[in-house]
Amino acid sequence: MYSTIAVEEGLGNVIQALHNAGFKTTPLEGQPFKNVRAAVVKGDGTDILASEWSEKMPVINASGRSADEIVDLLRDRLS
Repeated sequence: MYSTIAVEEGLGNVIQALHNAGFKTTPLEGQPFKNVRAAVVKGDGTDILASEWSEKMPVINASGRSADEIVDLLRDRLS
C-alpha cells in the first residue's frame, strides 16, 4: 500500500510498526535508494546521512518519538 522506507540499524521496533502499518522497509546503511520515499534515523549523533543522496526525501529523527508517532509522521509527509 505504501512506499519503501529506509530505516537505520537498531530501530527494530520502528521496522515492526512500519510493517504493521503496511510500509515496506529496507536497511539505510549500504543500500541504493531505489524506490525509497523516506528515511528514519536514530538521531543519536551518528552521521548516517550520506551527502551523495541524490534524492530529496523526508528524513524522520526517531529520537524521543514512539514507533507509532513515526508511522503517523510518515503517513502525513507521504500523503
